[in-house]
Amino acid sequence: MGVRRTARERALQALYALELTPKEPEVALEQTWASASADPDAAHEADSDPAAKAFARELVEGVDRHRAEIDGLISEHSHNWRLDRMSRIDRNILRVGVFELKFCEDIPRNVTLNEAIELGRSFSNQESTSFINGILDRIAVALGKT
Repeated sequence: MGVRRTARERALQALYALELTPKEPEVALEQTWASASADPDAAHEADSDPAAKAFARELVEGVDRHRAEIDGLISEHSHNWRLDRMSRIDRNILRVGVFELKFCEDIPRNVTLNEAIELGRSFSNQESTSFINGILDRIAVALGKT
């Protein structure tokens, strides 16, 4: 598994944990990283890569810092779905995706959408992948990311 994929997984797990138990984003990420690294079934080779940790930190801190704006975009483009009615996993996958679309100029739109769909496949369910793709696609268009 690649460095950025592992970073996205750890960021998603940390953001999920932050919703359950509010704390500093960096603390949540460190706890998530330590837990995943200790579990042989969850650990990836990229867990020891400093670039993975740096990208995960960028995602978690960026989503935390811009959460109101990100949540506003999700709410605006998720027809018939309120943010608080979405599953925590789907909501946080969307947050990571929107952060990448809006604030990570070096990541192509298709990469962001594909990675979000893969996170949905790994951590949510099949119906979620279409839901995630549809919302992120609408947001990408609204942001001029074609």
